[in-house]
Amino acid sequence: MLSLKSKILLFPYWIALKIRHFLYDKGIKKSYSFPIPVICIGNITVGGTGKTPHAEMIIGMLKGKYRIALLSRGYKRKTKGFRIASDTDTFEHIGDEPLQIKHKFPDIIVAVCEDRCEGIEKLLALPEDIRPQLIILDDAFQHRRVKPSHSIVLINWNNPIFSDNLLPLGRLRDLPEQIKRADSVIVTKAPRFGEHDGIIDEELAAVQAAPVEKEWRAKLGLGKEQNLCFSSIFYGEPFGVDPKMADNRYIYSGSAVFFTGIANDTQFRDHISGKYKILNSIKFPDHYSFTKTNIKDINNWAALYPTSVVFTTEKDSKRLIGNPYLSEDLKRRLFYIPIEVRIIPGHPIGKQHNPTVQ
Repeated sequence: MLSLKSKILLFPYWIALKIRHFLYDKGIKKSYSFPIPVICIGNITVGGTGKTPHAEMIIGMLKGKYRIALLSRGYKRKTKGFRIASDTDTFEHIGDEPLQIKHKFPDIIVAVCEDRCEGIEKLLALPEDIRPQLIILDDAFQHRRVKPSHSIVLINWNNPIFSDNLLPLGRLRDLPEQIKRADSVIVTKAPRFGEHDGIIDEELAAVQAAPVEKEWRAKLGLGKEQNLCFSSIFYGEPFGVDPKMADNRYIYSGSAVFFTGIANDTQFRDHISGKYKILNSIKFPDHYSFTKTNIKDINNWAALYPTSVVFTTEKDSKRLIGNPYLSEDLKRRLFYIPIEVRIIPGHPIGKQHNPTVQ
C-alpha cells in the first residue's frame, strides 16, 4: 500500500497519463490507421521484457508470408529522422536493437524514425517491388497516434505490472489499466513448462500452464477476447564478437567473467552459472555506449582472469563490433550468447484475433 506522500509524488504523472489517454479515447487527439497490417510490440514498464527477441520471433513466424519492415525509434542512435538500415550501418546509425535484427534478418527492411506515423508513411512510399506488406513497430504501445492492426504487450514474469508502481517509485511508464488495449499479452521470461531433462513435453506444458494462465488472466483483468500466452528464454552456443579473432578453446575453460549493458541480466547470469564458475562481472546501464575509457578498463579487468572466457550479451555485442580499443587478448576471449524466445506449446499468439499473427 502506497503512503500518502508516495501518492502525492505520483499524482502529476498519473493525471498526465489519464488526460493523454482520455484525449485519444475520445478522438480529441487523432489516431491513424494504415492500409497494410501493422503489428505493435510494446510494454507498460521500462525495459526488461525482451522486446527485441520477441520481435525476432514474430519476424521468423511471418517472413515467409509477407514482405516485412521493422520500424523502431532507434534508441540512443546518433542520427535523426527517418533512416533505412544499410549493411554498413553501426549501432550509432540505427541503435543496437535494430542492428541486431538487421544482422539476423538481412532480407527485411529495418528502419528507424522518432515519429512512427512519418516512418510508416515513408515505408509505404517506397517503390512497389520493395514496399512492405506488413510493418512491425518496436516499442510503440504508448505511441497512440498509430492505430495498429494488432497490439502485443509484453510483461515480465518476474516483475508483473499488478505488483508494480508508476515511475519514479516503480517501473511502470504507463497505467496498468491500459493493458485493456492489447490484443495479445505475452508473459515473458516464464518458467519452461513441461521441461524434463532439457526436453519440452508439449502436452505436459499445456497442462501445467493452464492454471497459471487462468491466474494471470484474472490478475491482469483481461477480457475473453484478449489472448494470453507465456514465453521462455533459450540460449544458443557462444559466438565470438570478433569471429576472426575469437579462440573457441576458451569456451571450454570452465570459468567465466562477464559484463552487460541490459535492463536485467539475472537470467543471463543464471545461464552462465549453470555451465561455468563465475569469477567476476560488471553491470552497465541499459543501452550503454561504451567509451574509450570503459573499453580500456574492461581490457585491464579481463586481463586479471587470463584463462577465463569473457561473455557479454547479444545486444551488447552490437555496440562492440569493430571497436578499435578492444585488446587483442580480449578479442580472443570475448563471446556473446545468442538468445531466442519460444512460446509455451498450446498457446498460439493471436490466432483467434488477427490473421496476420498466427
